[in-house]
Amino acid sequence: MKRILWIAIIQIVLLIAFTFDVNAAERRSFYSGVRCQGMGGACLAVVNDETALIVNPSALGKLRDFYGTYFDPEVEMNANASSMYSAGGIGNPFNLSDIKGALDSNRGKYYHAKGQIFPSLVMRNFGIGIYNNYLLDAEMSSDGTTIDTYYRNDLALVLGFNFRFFEGRVKLGFNTKLIDRIEADNRTLSSVGALDYGSIANSGMGLSTDVALMLSAPWKYIPTVTAVLHDVGGTSFNQTDSIRQDSATSNRPNLVKQDLDIAAALFPIHTNYVRSSWTLQYSGLLTSSDEEDKAKLIHGGMEFNFGDVFFLRAGYNQRYWTAGLEVASEMWAFQFASYGEEIGTSSSPREDRRYNMKFSLRF
Repeated sequence: MKRILWIAIIQIVLLIAFTFDVNAAERRSFYSGVRCQGMGGACLAVVNDETALIVNPSALGKLRDFYGTYFDPEVEMNANASSMYSAGGIGNPFNLSDIKGALDSNRGKYYHAKGQIFPSLVMRNFGIGIYNNYLLDAEMSSDGTTIDTYYRNDLALVLGFNFRFFEGRVKLGFNTKLIDRIEADNRTLSSVGALDYGSIANSGMGLSTDVALMLSAPWKYIPTVTAVLHDVGGTSFNQTDSIRQDSATSNRPNLVKQDLDIAAALFPIHTNYVRSSWTLQYSGLLTSSDEEDKAKLIHGGMEFNFGDVFFLRAGYNQRYWTAGLEVASEMWAFQFASYGEEIGTSSSPREDRRYNMKFSLRF
């Protein structure tokens, strides 16, 4: 088994190193959190909290105790959205109509805002949670006639469980997500037409399943490899109508293709109070042929843990640096991260610098 694990780690490293190869569209996952973004978007192999329920259900087998979060707002903006909001004139940052004036005053500048909450209850091998997010990406054309728009609002019930084998060295996890989605995806939306989501968004409900496998060796540094198959069979939203909003047309939200992410990690222990995590991740293995810019699939990160109270994070995400920190106690945690997202192409890279903050209360 030791030989198999080391071969798997080497293969992942080689895959990441030599798959550079251009799609000027941002890659958007169902969920991404502040800890993950601080570590370069690489969290599959290191996640060990309630977000394992969504990120990697096999990591539910790493949890040591029963706990939950009941208040955990997370807010993210890019530098452009922050400056537009500070200048005034924006009401709801996720409402396209409210930000139209700011976009018109800042033509050619990419706007990104996200907010999410995930109250949940988790224990070893099992978890349940409710996920709600708002995401808006928008950019007005230089002539002011169109707005490149992507909006998504999810309300999801998430249930996950895991099976442990060989004293936990092998973990096999599953989750099921019942997702009510409202989505607007139009790269040439008229700036003089209707901008309310009741008119421009599609909606529907879908059932999604992820399957995950994690292998961990009981040796120094605990070498770990993991793979997560997302949206098994593809996730469509034509199961039934949304319970929150009728679809603007007969169309439904975009089909989410089945995809595979893989990762490897090491966990050195430096002293009784200091330990670290080091990880590499390749995302989108099954859909990589759709992505001309392979750099968008590559992530790497590290975290230093000082007594489970103070955490420092850094990483590499799609060509750009990331960094984060966390201060935590048994009952609360504050997290902050900054990361760069690639919204251009390999021939014309375009960094979008973002800032993410989360405060959570737990028991």
